[in-house]
Amino acid sequence: MITKELIAQVLRFCACLAALAAAPAMAAAGDAFSFDTVAERARAVAARPYQTPAPTRHTPLLSLTYDQLRDIRFLPSHAVWHAERLPFELQFFHVGRAFTHPLEVNEIVNGVSRPLKVAPDAFTYGTAASAAPPVPELAGFRVHFPINRAAYKDEVIAFLGASYFRAVASGQHYGLSARALAVDTTGGQGEEFPAFVAFWVERPAADARAMHMYALLDGPRVAGAYRFTITPGKATVVDVQARLYLRSPVATLGIAPLTSMFLSGENQPLPDDFRPEVHDSDGLQIASADGEWIWRPLQNPKRTFTTSFALRGVRGFGLAQRDRRFASYEDTEARYEARPSVWIEAVGDWGPGRVELMQFYTPDETNDNTVAYWVPERVPAPGQPLDIAWRMHWEGDVERAPAAHVVQSRKGRGFADLGPGETQYVVDFAGGALSSLTDEDPVRAVVSATGAARVQETNAYRHPVTGGWRMTVRVQRTDMAKPVELRAFLKLGSEVLSETWSYAISPE
Repeated sequence: MITKELIAQVLRFCACLAALAAAPAMAAAGDAFSFDTVAERARAVAARPYQTPAPTRHTPLLSLTYDQLRDIRFLPSHAVWHAERLPFELQFFHVGRAFTHPLEVNEIVNGVSRPLKVAPDAFTYGTAASAAPPVPELAGFRVHFPINRAAYKDEVIAFLGASYFRAVASGQHYGLSARALAVDTTGGQGEEFPAFVAFWVERPAADARAMHMYALLDGPRVAGAYRFTITPGKATVVDVQARLYLRSPVATLGIAPLTSMFLSGENQPLPDDFRPEVHDSDGLQIASADGEWIWRPLQNPKRTFTTSFALRGVRGFGLAQRDRRFASYEDTEARYEARPSVWIEAVGDWGPGRVELMQFYTPDETNDNTVAYWVPERVPAPGQPLDIAWRMHWEGDVERAPAAHVVQSRKGRGFADLGPGETQYVVDFAGGALSSLTDEDPVRAVVSATGAARVQETNAYRHPVTGGWRMTVRVQRTDMAKPVELRAFLKLGSEVLSETWSYAISPE
C-alpha cells in the first residue's frame, strides 16, 4: 500500500532519480544468468558517460495528485506466482507523480532470465482512470510472504524510489528505510541518489523460505550490481552482495545506509505534544572490531549535525528502536513501539573506516532526518571494482552488547539548580552483570568530555526499582557555539560493565 509517509520520503530524497538510458544493458529473454552477469553489465555501464533518463512518455501520470496515485491499486489476484500457489508473491507500484521512471523487472526460471509481463487489467485506476497507460508501467514492487499467520501473505519488503527499500518482521509496522548506497551525503560535489534500474527475481520453489533477486544500480558517478537474499520471519534477514564501479571520484561513499526519523524522545521531549516520544529509531549502535560496543542517542538538532566514529574495523552497526513500550509513544495510529530496528552485520573484513551519522532538523514526523552508513577508508579508483557484503537484520530485539546496555537517556536539572552553561544527563543501564550486583558494590562511572565542555560531577548508583544502574553526569559548556562529545561507561574494579554511552551535543 502506498502511504503518505512513503511518498514524502521519496519526494525528500529522490528528486534526482537515476535510471539506465540504454535498453541493451538490461537482461534479454533467454540470457543465462548469475551475479557476474549483472556485475559485467554494471562495469560496462560505468565505462560510459552517465545519461539522465527521460521520465515516462505517458505524461498524464506525472500530473497525478497524491490521492489519484493512491487510487491506482494492484489487484492481489494478479500477483506474480499467485496462481501457482508459491510461498512468495510479487505485487507492484505504478509509475506516477514523484515516481517518474519505469522499472524493468525480469523473472529467472531455471537460470534463464525473461522479462516479467504485467497484464493491463492488473491495476485498477479509480479516479486516475483518465491517466491510465495502454500498458502498466512499474515504479517498484513489494514481496509478500506469510510471517504472521499461515493463511495470509504479508507485505515483508518493498522497493520503491531510487535505491530505497524497507522491510518488516512478524508483528511489525514499516519504519526506517535502507538504501543500496549513499553518495556524498555530507559533502563533496553534492549528494546523489543512484537508482535501481532493473531487477531479476528468481522464481521460488514450492517449499522456499527465502527469495533471491538481483539488481542493477546506476547513477552519475557510480554503477553497481546487487544480489539480495530475503528470509522473512520473526527477524527478517536480508543478505546483500554488492560490486560497485565508480565513474569518477566520490568524496563520501556510504555503504549500507539507513534512513530514519527522530522528532522527539526522552532526551528531547516536545512540550506541546501529548505523545512522550515520536521516532522510528532512538539510537545508533556500533560494534567495533576491537570489541567495544557504542550507543549514541539520536537527536533533532537545530541545524545539520554530522558526527562519525573512526574504527580500525567494524563488526556491525545499526539504527535501533530500543524502547518497545507503548506508553513511551501513546500513538495508536503510528505504533512507533512496533517499528523495526535494523542491524547491519559486516560480512568479511571491511577494513578501516568510519561509521558516519548525519542528523538535521525536522519540524514534524513526516521527514526522515537521520542517516547512518559506513565509509571505507580506501575506495578503488574509477573502473576498479569494490566487492562488499553485509547482512541486514530487521528485528524487534536488536543485537546488543554482551555487557549492560543503555535503557534510557534523559536530560534536565531535576530538583537541583544548575549553573551557567551547565547540563545534566541521567542515563539508565540494564543487563549484563548489573542485576547480580548490590548497593555496596563500588561501581563507578568513567566519563570524559571532548570539545568545549568540562565534566563537573558524576555519580553512579543501583536503581532501586529496576535493579539496573543509574548514572548522572553534570557538564558545563564553555562555548555554546562549539560541539561537545561525551563518553561514559560503568566499571567495577578493572571490569567494564557496560557499553559506551556516547552523546554528542550540537552547537547552539
